[in-house]
Amino acid sequence: MSKSIFIWGGIAAVFLGLTGFAGWAFSLPTATVAAKPPPVPREEAEAMLALLRPEGGERPLIAVVGINDATETTDYLVPTGILRRAGVADVVMLATGPGPVQLYPALKVEPDATIAEFDAAHPQGADYVIVPAMSRDDDPAVLAWLQSQSRKGARIIGVCAGAKVVGAAGLLDGRRATTHWYYVGEMLDRNPTIDYVANRRMVADEGVATTTGITASIPMMLTLIEAIAGRTRAEEVARDLGLETWDSRHASGAFQLTRSFATTVLLNRLAFWTHEELGIRLEAAMDEVSLALVADAWSRTYRSSAMTFASSRPAVMTANGVRVLPDQNTTDWAEERRVATFPDYRPADALDHALEAIARRYGERTTNVVAMQLEYPRSGEVR
Repeated sequence: MSKSIFIWGGIAAVFLGLTGFAGWAFSLPTATVAAKPPPVPREEAEAMLALLRPEGGERPLIAVVGINDATETTDYLVPTGILRRAGVADVVMLATGPGPVQLYPALKVEPDATIAEFDAAHPQGADYVIVPAMSRDDDPAVLAWLQSQSRKGARIIGVCAGAKVVGAAGLLDGRRATTHWYYVGEMLDRNPTIDYVANRRMVADEGVATTTGITASIPMMLTLIEAIAGRTRAEEVARDLGLETWDSRHASGAFQLTRSFATTVLLNRLAFWTHEELGIRLEAAMDEVSLALVADAWSRTYRSSAMTFASSRPAVMTANGVRVLPDQNTTDWAEERRVATFPDYRPADALDHALEAIARRYGERTTNVVAMQLEYPRSGEVR
């Protein structure tokens, strides 16, 4: 009898949970708002460049900081890869403590130094600090270090939900800012004096810049390159990435929690027995920007996770000096469970091809869930 009660009690709990979810889901909008991104006045774009322009004639020093146990994949690797391929600054990947950085939702890398080692080598501080999204917005070491770097004169750039970390450090109080669409409300609840700016992929105010979701790191880094080295160099790097143009334009209404998004995530989660571990083969001198974008995308389907594999070397060095640690030391990975990083394509095109491959494997609704998480404009908007 007690076993029967337990079983039926469990079924009832699941039913009630699903009923509650259904009620919540039906309260959500059926679709996002179709809108053309408003233009960015030339004066606004020039003001952002002026705020980011380095002082003095020395080669800038840029630090990309993360916590060891969960720093967002694309936020950490894409700025590093883009800035290093541009060759306009010295770029250092940092972690709060010794050891590798486990990225989320995929990849593990070796940083160049800890923040303590960086401080010992560069007591004057960095010229710029890139702050990715992190699993904890209130890591004491990160917050204290950001405050210290800001006092020394570093320009702070919060990528995606990294804006919440910057806000937790008290560096966004009274400033204009943006962040990933999913975290806008949370950021403003925690820091009510922030002046949230909609319809912009990046915003700068008094030595601090912030961006919308994950893929906004690309135009943000191109803008920083333009501020440091001029428009011509930024255009060269953009073409190398697969972009003809970029700016701050954004249609914020196109990114929000919808009924389709919520139900697709739930259904994909419930079908746990279909979850796949897909393999990405690490190759020496591969493009770290493409690797990050592809691994991130495949790990946000709620149907799959991207695992890396390589022969028994401790780490694989990418084209621009990022040391990636394979999840598995093997070359024996079933062909049907391998995914490509599209080495013959430029990074922006590699992401588009990855999304097309996800659509073929899991359907368009799942692909839309991935693009929404990446805050990636798939059509009509400048990437």
